[in-house]
Amino acid sequence: MLTFFKQIDASVPRLLAVRVVLDKLSAHNAPEITRWLGHRDRRRWHLHFTPTSSSWVNLIERWFKELTDKRLRRGVFTNVPELVEAITTWGDHWNDDPSPLIWQAPADEIIEKVQRGRAALNRQTNSTTEH
Repeated sequence: MLTFFKQIDASVPRLLAVRVVLDKLSAHNAPEITRWLGHRDRRRWHLHFTPTSSSWVNLIERWFKELTDKRLRRGVFTNVPELVEAITTWGDHWNDDPSPLIWQAPADEIIEKVQRGRAALNRQTNSTTEH
């Protein structure tokens, strides 16, 4: 991850802020990453974390599914540059005629599913911790 951050840092003009949306993986909090981001030259970096238990909010996962299903799954790539070219070309075509990824479930339905999931998780946690 640090190598990726360094590539971004080198390619984004110094006057621009860098905003990164991340899930709450522990890799983002590794000492090496924390130290690097803590340097005064990285004040332009702003990390935004998705809330815990809300991966359904992360519509980028849906975009990656489109990419996988429509371009990568049956593709044959003999080297990394071919793969990069395939992804870049697909992304360019997507951007030529973009279609937004829209969450279509009603809020009440989402809240109900979250409540059911939490209740199930609580039952599982209680059953494994109560002796």
